[in-house]
Amino acid sequence: MQSNTILAIGPAAGDNLLVAGGEYRIVASGQQTDGRYAVIEMTVPPGAGPNPHSHESFEESFFVLEGEVTFMSEAGTYVAKEHSFIAIPKGGIVHHFKNLTERPAKLLCTVSPAGLDDFFLEVSKYMQAAKEGSYPDADVKVSLNDIAARSGQKLFSPDYLELLKK
Repeated sequence: MQSNTILAIGPAAGDNLLVAGGEYRIVASGQQTDGRYAVIEMTVPPGAGPNPHSHESFEESFFVLEGEVTFMSEAGTYVAKEHSFIAIPKGGIVHHFKNLTERPAKLLCTVSPAGLDDFFLEVSKYMQAAKEGSYPDADVKVSLNDIAARSGQKLFSPDYLELLKK
């Protein structure tokens, strides 16, 4: 894509993925932005959200379009209600979010530079293949950690942040 070209994406365009218990749509991929950024729309059902993770080499921001999610990090907890904005800086702070309400939430996530979009694509393909039995002996945790490492991320156990408080 040339920098002087407008990028226009329709409401149904982009890959639809099942990730972290929710439905994610890659609105603008790194391939479409020369790797400068990616935009992901996340529909997060009640009780869903990613496990704690960190990434040193990219920034991640979230705008809550609908509902609310609870963001947790090494720095504390923040309940992000509709129209709230959260920015996770580069540097590797461990963080995650969960939808602790009884209704779905919708987030718009932007990452810079791109790459998280590729991670979501690979995880979604892997989980679908594992579900279909294509990886009958695969250790899901090890495989997901490998995919995350290739994407510049580190995954932590679901209770990692709670254990830090003790």
